[in-house]
Amino acid sequence: MASAPSSSSTGTGGLHLPDSARDLVKILVAGPFGVGKTTLIDSVSEIRPLHTEEHMSEASVQVDDLAGVRDKTTTTVAIDFGRISLAGGVVLYLFGTPGQERFRSLWADIAYGALGALVLVDTRRIDDSFDVLGLVEETGLPYAVALNTFPDSRPYTEDQLRRSLDLDPGTPMVSCDARDANSSIDSLLALVQHLIARDRPETW
Repeated sequence: MASAPSSSSTGTGGLHLPDSARDLVKILVAGPFGVGKTTLIDSVSEIRPLHTEEHMSEASVQVDDLAGVRDKTTTTVAIDFGRISLAGGVVLYLFGTPGQERFRSLWADIAYGALGALVLVDTRRIDDSFDVLGLVEETGLPYAVALNTFPDSRPYTEDQLRRSLDLDPGTPMVSCDARDANSSIDSLLALVQHLIARDRPETW
């Protein structure tokens, strides 16, 4: 199955689907506030990404926990959207979800029709990931975890992280730099390969 992006992906700005497109797949990019969802979609999208970002107000600063993301000045208030074409005719439609609890009511609508989720985790703020992981599991979506690396992230073993996140042994977990297209694509491929392994005859 697909192991690399097609030649039409990442940065061409082409609006139309490639002629080779065969499987169109909706994927959620989820995670807590400030974890890098918008950055990941920006790094891989072959079309100009759609963002619904607003500048953070004094009121939102009182509500949103800025620990570890003090430099953040904007936040997603609905969705981010991007698209990437993979080899083998697979096209991923990427829907970035807002990370704050107050946007929880949007989750069911955004998740409708998705085949899976890539959950970004900041290892400096592991506890912040629990609510999002719970939402994904309640929805019944298969998912992969991408550990978005930051310069001041502490090193942990894979076993420590899996136990902290209470991950099923079959759930993929990879390291990721959301700023880097190749690293972000590798994370998405880990999810795609997980979906294929779970449900190839019925879905693909």
